[in-house]
Amino acid sequence: MRPAHIALAVMVAVIWGVSFSVSKVGLESFTPPQLTALRFLVAAVAAIWLPRPRIPWVALLFIGLTIFTGQFLLQFFGIANGMPAGLTAVVVQTQALLTVVLTAFVLAERPTRRQMTGMAVALVGLVAIGSSLSGNVPAVGFMFTLASAVSWAIGNVLIKRLPKVQMVHLMVWASLVPPLPALALSMAQDGPFAIWTALARAPWQGIAAPIFLGIFASVLAYAAWGSLLQRYSAGDVAPFALLAPVVGAITSALVFGETFSSTRLVGMACMLVGVAIVAIPIDRLARILEMGKGERQRANEAGASSARPTK
Repeated sequence: MRPAHIALAVMVAVIWGVSFSVSKVGLESFTPPQLTALRFLVAAVAAIWLPRPRIPWVALLFIGLTIFTGQFLLQFFGIANGMPAGLTAVVVQTQALLTVVLTAFVLAERPTRRQMTGMAVALVGLVAIGSSLSGNVPAVGFMFTLASAVSWAIGNVLIKRLPKVQMVHLMVWASLVPPLPALALSMAQDGPFAIWTALARAPWQGIAAPIFLGIFASVLAYAAWGSLLQRYSAGDVAPFALLAPVVGAITSALVFGETFSSTRLVGMACMLVGVAIVAIPIDRLARILEMGKGERQRANEAGASSARPTK
């Protein structure tokens, strides 16, 4: 991957990592269906002036149902049912590994040995972080969150099957799908006017949450992610999402006071190393090290030459 695209993938992971804490803040004011509906109503506003991507309506519907509706309804229900923000960030990012597995079976896109090695190292870190998170986590919350990861991975595969499209346009138009089922579920679960009551009572933090999630974590981040998936293989791109739990854990520590154990720190280090293995091919890394060695050697020779006495 080009350095600019690596930086873009890291930026997306940072936005997603922060969004887990933002989601928890939003769920203090809204129920899961309400927050899902508000998030994607914000994201879908741009459909007023952005043209629809040239893909079949059925494809647009299924992308909206998997990568947005299924993922975030399930994720928000998981958090509402007792999943901490840090643990949610860890479990959801199993989508990175699921995406590579699904593309291998569905699209015959086999990961390379280097990609498999990097994912294995990152998975060790993922397991270490998950094992270090204490507290009683309800099984139903965990299952909701795991199902969220499956829905996201399916959506990634659907995006890879598309022809080249404007990803911002695709994400905006796919955002039109979640509000209807989310609002219907909210009316059935919370009452027909509950969302208006929640909006009227929400503090500014609660109002800011769906705005951030809709604009940055949905449209901009997923547009960048989708463009990377279309440009590179899933094995190149998906592991970068494993950085999101690291950012999520740090953000959760700052916002909610979660503490870091030595096991979690080791897990974060493993995930960073795993992503580095995937992002930087061995031959490129060897060239970087060789260049650094050559520069040090030239510097030493220059220093030795200047230190010789003049006659």
